Amino acid sequence: MLKLEMDPGQVLSKALSRGGDFADIYVEESRSCSIVCEDKRIEKVIYGSDAGLGIRVIHQGRSFYGYNNELSFGAALSLADLVSQGVTEASSAKQISISRKESAERLPIKLPPDEVELADKVSLVKRASEAAWAMDGRTLQVTVTYRDSLKRIAIANSEGSLLFEERLSTVFMVQVVARKGELVQTGYEAKGGTLGLELLEQEPPEKVAEVAVGRALLMLEARPAPAGKMPVVLSCQAGGTMVHEAVGHGLEADLAQQGLSVYSGKKGEQIASTAISVVDDATLPYRRGSFAFDDEGTAAQRKLLIDRGVLVNFMYDRLTAAKDKVSSTGNGRRESYRHRPIPRMTNTMILPGTASPEEIIRATERGVLVKKMGGGQVNTVTGDFVFEVMEGYLIENGKQGEPIRGATLTGNGPQVLNLIDMVGDDLGFAIGTCGKEGQGVPVSDAQPTLRIPEIVVGGQL
Repeated sequence: MLKLEMDPGQVLSKALSRGGDFADIYVEESRSCSIVCEDKRIEKVIYGSDAGLGIRVIHQGRSFYGYNNELSFGAALSLADLVSQGVTEASSAKQISISRKESAERLPIKLPPDEVELADKVSLVKRASEAAWAMDGRTLQVTVTYRDSLKRIAIANSEGSLLFEERLSTVFMVQVVARKGELVQTGYEAKGGTLGLELLEQEPPEKVAEVAVGRALLMLEARPAPAGKMPVVLSCQAGGTMVHEAVGHGLEADLAQQGLSVYSGKKGEQIASTAISVVDDATLPYRRGSFAFDDEGTAAQRKLLIDRGVLVNFMYDRLTAAKDKVSSTGNGRRESYRHRPIPRMTNTMILPGTASPEEIIRATERGVLVKKMGGGQVNTVTGDFVFEVMEGYLIENGKQGEPIRGATLTGNGPQVLNLIDMVGDDLGFAIGTCGKEGQGVPVSDAQPTLRIPEIVVGGQL
């Protein structure tokens, strides 16, 4: 557990010495290890550590934030005094005392990264690299990345709470480039979560490499994607790119309040097919976006955002919740002590339905089956998006057909949500690091198999 070198009550009292509605302190100590192997060579081995604190005062719907990397009591008092100067309207000072202390209980970790030798971590990376190169002579480039991190945080606030949590994260990624003549294709696979190196006991490095290489080689043999409007089936294996980008960001309360979301002002309205329900859940064990408390000290929650097509809630932090006169949903997140908290997703998913994936494909005479999404772009104001397809297949006569390459999906989030007519009884997860306002936070996304009766597929006419 992180040891504080200060009296949080006195620091918070200093932060509110000129007035203010709320104040909090976020203290963080972190360490990380990163290993990168490129083209059969270990190119980077980076160990890092950092520590610092941030202090925030909220007053009349505005927040004032400052941070430093010194954890002493004196430095904390000086920073609190500086941040307190953001309140310029006269109001009474507040004396704060800590009345509640709580430490989050971390889930059992079988192989904590701190207890694994660096040489053993390097060996895992080399195993993936060697496996990838050995699979096929058309492999042109292999990059294997391993990362682990541990954050010890403490959060104190003017409501009298002092909370402690340790957050562990492990990620393993393989990216492969393969070439056949002039054609070059890429395959990618990533695994990660809030667990230790048991991650790679569940799915060994060789298996992660095999999946990445297989995707690259498959696309070398694939035919060019067709173009035009057609049915698309998104496999649960595709990951939750659609729900994260086309839906999730628009349900973050700050964007909705600023009119920067296509869902602004639509709470209580039907915005999706009755087959669609969406949740954001930070309580899922070992998922990459999970935690016990958010970065403001609000307990992790499972919150229903869309209920059978009806928008029922947004994702709130304290500041946006106060503006809408509701409670925070535990979505106040920050990259580190250098950043103020803002509403962010955690583990966001479309809930499973009742149809089997096989039934959905059989019900689709002709179209495209997407098994893995690539990158994409979305306009949160309009809901318009463009996504790349990393692994896709034709659907012909209700069966999975030959692979296709170069496909894109172009559409509008709300329109697609309303069009979805079949939802599978399965659920597949993908991991990522979500960027917003210059901050990156760990997330995971999930969806069942979905059928969109008509969407624009970009390819070749």
